Amino acid sequence: MPDLDPDQQRDFEAAAFRALLAHLRARSDVQNIDLMNLAGFCRNCLANWYRDAAGAAGVEMSKDEAREVVYGMSYAEWQLRHQVEASEAKKAEFETKRPRDH
Repeated sequence: MPDLDPDQQRDFEAAAFRALLAHLRARSDVQNIDLMNLAGFCRNCLANWYRDAAGAAGVEMSKDEAREVVYGMSYAEWQLRHQVEASEAKKAEFETKRPRDH
C-alpha cells in the first residue's frame, strides 16, 4: 500500500464512498435484499454506519437523515419508486444469512 498521509487516506476513502453511493443510486434495480443475500450489507447498513460515524463525532443524525444521504432521496420515496416485493426464495435466503442485528 502506498504511504499515504492521514488527509490523503481520508480523501481517498471519501471519494470511494461517494463513488459507491453514485453506483448504488444508478443501480436501483439491485434491491437491498439482493445486496444482503450476496454481500451481507445493503444501503440501510451504509446509512447506519454513516449515522454511527456522525454520532461518534458528536453530530446527531436520525435514521431517516442518514438514509437520505445514502439513497439521495427519502427512504419512503425510494421505496415507492424502486422497491419491489422480494420473492419467497430471496426472503428465505435472507433469513438464513442475515446478521442477527437486522
